[in-house]
Amino acid sequence: MITLDRRRFLASLSCSLFAQQPPQPNIIFILADDLGYGDVGCYGQKKIRTPNIDRLAAEGVRFTQAYAGAPSCAPSRCCLMTGLHTGHARVRGNTGKAHQRVPLQPDDVTVAEVLKRAGYRTGIFGKWGLGEAGTFGVPNDQGFDEWFGYLNQDHALEYYPTHLWDNRTEYFPPGNQGAKHNQYAQDLITGRVLKFLDASAHSPFFLYAAYTLPHASSELGRDTGDGYVVPNYDPYSNEPWPVSEKGYAAMVTRLDNDVGKIVNRVRQLGLASNTLIIFTSDNGPAANERSHDVKFFSSAGPLRGSKFSLYEGGIRIPFVARWPGRIPRGTVSDYPIAFWDMLPTFAQLAGVPAPAHIDGISVQDAFYGRTPPSREYLYWETVEKDGGKAVRMSAWKAVCRRSQVELFNLDHDISESKDVAAQYPEIVSRMREIFTRAHTDSPDFAAPP
Repeated sequence: MITLDRRRFLASLSCSLFAQQPPQPNIIFILADDLGYGDVGCYGQKKIRTPNIDRLAAEGVRFTQAYAGAPSCAPSRCCLMTGLHTGHARVRGNTGKAHQRVPLQPDDVTVAEVLKRAGYRTGIFGKWGLGEAGTFGVPNDQGFDEWFGYLNQDHALEYYPTHLWDNRTEYFPPGNQGAKHNQYAQDLITGRVLKFLDASAHSPFFLYAAYTLPHASSELGRDTGDGYVVPNYDPYSNEPWPVSEKGYAAMVTRLDNDVGKIVNRVRQLGLASNTLIIFTSDNGPAANERSHDVKFFSSAGPLRGSKFSLYEGGIRIPFVARWPGRIPRGTVSDYPIAFWDMLPTFAQLAGVPAPAHIDGISVQDAFYGRTPPSREYLYWETVEKDGGKAVRMSAWKAVCRRSQVELFNLDHDISESKDVAAQYPEIVSRMREIFTRAHTDSPDFAAPP
């Protein structure tokens, strides 16, 4: 059932279209899974090759202080889709109080719904994580015209799946039935991405390519790599590395190759000058998962922590954006942005209003090298692992677990190695007030400890 407020908002979108100024830009949002801040060349990676992502950064803007919605999968994607941080979002963990997955509901307004009402063709390909079959949370009920991939994060751990979702029906890859493992899911997903681009060349579109690479697989030992399943180790087959590290690196470079395919298809279709392409990751790198050592490639760069952590390594992510002729080439922005900023930013680009009472702001100006409006803070909470809360306020970062607050100055201590809470009690007091103010109770998730 659609609420009255949601009906009013969607109706206002239709009215606003009369005043918008064409052309609306195409928007491509490419999301990696468990890719760390330091895993790509333009953020300092020395061993893994990512020439296509690096080229995007060289031709656009690279953000040094971009943040995921959460330090884990489902809540981070919910923040991206709804413009709400985890103190207000529908989905605040991979599972809820009863260890069940929590789906989006009819009164949740997603970025896809906003853009679809603005005349965009919308498609998602890859990993969803915000609603199972039979719930209101499936992509086709949340604003997406076309959908192909995995509905939940556990299914997304299979790189040679026996089934995927094609809109509302199941698709059974013939090459993966029985004991066969011939159709790599990433290749199937990229194929659908390219078909969507071909079919959308004559109208504005929003493409959400939610790849699963380089997340570890549940198919441990079946193919290559200790949990990092790839068809081959190219181009790292001859490196004197542990097999799991070859698999991880091959996953990252394979992802980079697919980014290159998307960029090339946009160019071939003559759409480059009116297409914003963003590449980023859903959270920090997984630590020591499936025999991969997060320190081997310095996946978190200079940052402390990793996936599931509210230290910078768990939530600060690579984020590059290219839009020829609009975003200055080779620029670097240190303006802090977060996933919940994407909905209002894309709404502004499309010429329509964002929903009221969201946490994000439009950061369009930051793409162009200008300074967006100021805001008081960024906020995260998590119920995963040890749980906790975090606030970023200017250069100050506070992390709280079980009422114990640590305070760091990120301008002078990017690795969060020196807790200065005892020296700045007034700032700690203000952070505690934000921790209380930014959280609303959820019927589905416990409050963080």
